[in-house]
Amino acid sequence: MKFGYFTLSDNHYENNTRSANQFVADILDEAMYAEELGMHSAWIGEHHFNTLGVLSCPDIVLAHLAARTRRIRLAPAVTVLPLHHPIRVAEQWATLDLLSGGRVDFAAGRGYDRGEYIPLGASFDENQATFEEGMAIVRRLWASSEPYSHRGKKYNFNNISITPQPVQKPIPAYVASFSRPSIELAASLGCGLVVAPFAAAMSFGGLQQVADLYHETCAKHGNPPGRLICSYFTHFADDAAQQAAARARQIRYYKECVIQALPGDPKTAPPSYKYSIDMVNRLKKVRPEDLTENSVLIGNSAQITESLKKVQAAGFAEVIVYSNVGLKPHQQVRDEMARFAAEVAPQFR
Repeated sequence: MKFGYFTLSDNHYENNTRSANQFVADILDEAMYAEELGMHSAWIGEHHFNTLGVLSCPDIVLAHLAARTRRIRLAPAVTVLPLHHPIRVAEQWATLDLLSGGRVDFAAGRGYDRGEYIPLGASFDENQATFEEGMAIVRRLWASSEPYSHRGKKYNFNNISITPQPVQKPIPAYVASFSRPSIELAASLGCGLVVAPFAAAMSFGGLQQVADLYHETCAKHGNPPGRLICSYFTHFADDAAQQAAARARQIRYYKECVIQALPGDPKTAPPSYKYSIDMVNRLKKVRPEDLTENSVLIGNSAQITESLKKVQAAGFAEVIVYSNVGLKPHQQVRDEMARFAAEVAPQFR
């Protein structure tokens, strides 16, 4: 099992003196440090217009990272595809794949924040259909340099091909999922899957259940299963005081960031986001003792390793480690990344 660096650039905290610009600089430093530590990949999220996430252009940050690294794989986590025209998305990531020597992993999703859709004139209520159509277009444009025409509900064009073409044929593609329809879509498209364990625990019971559903749906559609990836909030803690601080940090993230963005109002949540209503209600009530290995990794190196062995047994090929969550200081993030690389990752080689 491989390990990557992951961030959603959350910066939405009371009494927070860290600027968005400083946090982006920290993230770039951490991503470069990930290569130095021998991590497999760097995954950077896309957010717009507020401090729930302050990094709006992961493609540009990863392009900068590509020029300063040689080995680490480069991935959005995720591109919010309905906010962009799929032709442009295909061009951008094919170009980065060329410039990086074939190091792109592409992951896309619908996002979950209506506030990111409205200023860009995109329909939040119809984003599921838009996403499905856009994902098919992106992958088709990468598959061949032959001109391609499309007639759909959202997009229509004639005789389009993109240049440059990607180095990888194909660029590995993943669908990000919080819900059953997204898991089934990944399987039907022949894509890999990226899932958040805390969401999987609430919606399905755990990662094993997600893996089972994904594999069953792949078989139903006659597609070979792709890679399974999960993102894990990770906090090292060696004593009771550190445990308490880590759990408080994680709950602060849930309450000050996640709950603020998820569609939690039954009156306004679109049908495809009904699952998030229960998720918000449960996160509002979460207690420190509720933070189990099903949702977050908290403990010493041996405890984190033991939890990750179960993830490996469930069939997951990669864990992308979310260490800089909850306003954790930059130096502490670097220290925990180094500890993970030295004490946990070697147990999976």
